[in-house]
Amino acid sequence: MRNNFTRLLAIIASLVLTASTMFAPPALAAQAPAATYQPKFPGDPARSDSEAAALGYMRVVLRAQHHFEKQYGHFATSLAELVHSGTFTKRMVNPDRGDYSAGFRGKKDSFILTLTPKHLDAEHRSFYAEDDGKIHADEEKPADASSPVVK
Repeated sequence: MRNNFTRLLAIIASLVLTASTMFAPPALAAQAPAATYQPKFPGDPARSDSEAAALGYMRVVLRAQHHFEKQYGHFATSLAELVHSGTFTKRMVNPDRGDYSAGFRGKKDSFILTLTPKHLDAEHRSFYAEDDGKIHADEEKPADASSPVVK
């Protein structure tokens, strides 16, 4: 529901920006500023609201896995097992994460989490994490362990 609300706000903002440039005098229309991403916290590595949501989801899964492993002595082998571990909820099991699709492969001694954008570009990088807790990103291909670590 939150993703739908965020999309609706983005659509409304886009329509308002389009209308304001359509009906503005030509000199003002050329000066209209492009919408830029506003970081959510100091050092935020996201490049867009979609990336911020994707990275937030990854952090929640990583914390839940850490909590699960601490409690049971092994990692969860599915996202469904993580429900109620930390702040991971039943709704978060759904792999559809707005502009991204989540992938998860788990074993008791390791796991891999991926978030792949529906459209790969500079504002929708792909993300990868495993049991070491480091999040990797790539803007040209699906991220993997060799992709740069997100700062």
